[in-house]
Amino acid sequence: MLHFKPKVMKKITFTIIAAITLTFFSCKKAFLDEEPLDFLSTTNAYNNVKDFDAAVNNLYSRVRSEFYNSGEQRPFDYVFGCDLVFDGQPATTRHTNMVAAYSPLSTEIPLIHWTSLYKIIAESNTIIDRIPASALSPADKTLMEARAKFFRGMAFRTLAYLYGGVPLNTTEVVSPKTDYVRAPKSAVLEQAINDLKFAALNLPAINVVQDGEVNNLAAYHLLSEVYLAAGQFQNAADAATSVISNPNVGLMTNRFGVKASDATKNVYWDLFQRGNQNRKNGTNREALWVIQFETDVPGGGAVSTGIGGSYQMERHFAPQFLTFRLAGSSVQPFLYPISDYTGGRGIGWAIPTKYFSDVIWQSDFNNDLRNAPFNFVREFKVTNPAHPRFGQTISTINPPAGISVPRRDFYAFQSKVTTPGDHPDGMFQDKSQLLLKASAGGTYADQYMFRLAETYLLRAEAYLGLSQLDKAAADINVVRGRSNASPVLPANVNIDYILDERMRELGSEEKRRITLMRLGLVYDRVKKCNPYYNDVLTTYNLWPIPASEIERNNGARLEQNPGY
Repeated sequence: MLHFKPKVMKKITFTIIAAITLTFFSCKKAFLDEEPLDFLSTTNAYNNVKDFDAAVNNLYSRVRSEFYNSGEQRPFDYVFGCDLVFDGQPATTRHTNMVAAYSPLSTEIPLIHWTSLYKIIAESNTIIDRIPASALSPADKTLMEARAKFFRGMAFRTLAYLYGGVPLNTTEVVSPKTDYVRAPKSAVLEQAINDLKFAALNLPAINVVQDGEVNNLAAYHLLSEVYLAAGQFQNAADAATSVISNPNVGLMTNRFGVKASDATKNVYWDLFQRGNQNRKNGTNREALWVIQFETDVPGGGAVSTGIGGSYQMERHFAPQFLTFRLAGSSVQPFLYPISDYTGGRGIGWAIPTKYFSDVIWQSDFNNDLRNAPFNFVREFKVTNPAHPRFGQTISTINPPAGISVPRRDFYAFQSKVTTPGDHPDGMFQDKSQLLLKASAGGTYADQYMFRLAETYLLRAEAYLGLSQLDKAAADINVVRGRSNASPVLPANVNIDYILDERMRELGSEEKRRITLMRLGLVYDRVKKCNPYYNDVLTTYNLWPIPASEIERNNGARLEQNPGY
């Protein structure tokens, strides 16, 4: 059975003969040929199922790294600089200075993601091109091709959203190439669509795969999204319907999972409790594709003694209560870091905009389950016995005198970014008091890449494109109804409403830049929702082609995006 934690392939070993006498050149070719018997080489590395499994597992690792755990900054390029949050610690590498952050000369944001996504494409191409000559059975050949095309389609889709038209290479590169040209964005999207169609038709059903494994419904979900980007609204609706109508999935509407007996919580809270994300024993039927993290397991991505390899969402999204003080006392009011609803060891980098924390909730503030006090935390109990206000509650809605909101050490945040009371044992300095070590900051839970609630919102967007507002409203209301929110009227459905609903439903878990750059609405939404980025330009609806890629591509002209 496959284990969907990253495996590192054995290094391919090359034997290089530094000097060969001229007499050898007249010998028969077979004399110089080597037949590798006991090590991997370029000729025998892709032969059996085990070889291809290792290569595919490396693609899982690359995707996890690109979107979740490559470090404390790069995964959050998909969040900063949009409408959801602003940066509590200004730095050019996290988009506060957009001119510097998005410079073509930058060796970070534009270049790192370009390189990472093309590595996924290159490894996928190698798998696909090596299949015909392998010893795989016909069924295994189709399966491996479907897996590789899923990842390649996902990478091309992301490149198209971030950069527009990009070089479109679909074969293994076996020699140096410096004459790439940009294909039109429409062609890149069409390639992604073709790859994902093949994957959707040939990947295993969601109910037979292991947790974390790509499957047919994950492919249909992603295909629906790319159809939207291509303006093919009916195809997008049909692909989403293939997911929504499948009997193996459904929105979670009843309490479930490891803490379902806690009567003070609700089903939306259940979705994000550690251990609840996967379909184990058919429990979570909403999850379509879940990125796997295992603590203290080789290749699992996380360790219980620090944040290395983990998804550092807690670190970014939770407030830095360490520095918070109330007027009249120099004593720290909150114990920190602590595994409770103050947010673990947050350091207040990703501060929700007022639009996210306040405005979008106004009509259903008290009845929307997603906005319950334990889901979107706005009230904090003073936990330090030495503080004169010990046991009292301090609110971001009615903050104490002298306290402005939001600020880095005091703001409302979603509890899904952390695991209250449920950090790994190795992360506690005193578990009886839930006190964490200074090395905390990771979010120790598996992460949704796709879940069914988003599929409904994708189909609503498709129906909006088809001017079928009644159907769009019906899909939105399925999602809203699960959370006891009031229904939206068809006349009120527009793209801004859908983007607001994505905020309410997906919030901190969404790779917001993927959505806004797909729609070309980064500029519009930042101007509307996020006053902290006052240097945003329409230029930033696309990232620049990295200057280093343009310079080394000296055999042809690699055009730069407008405005850079």
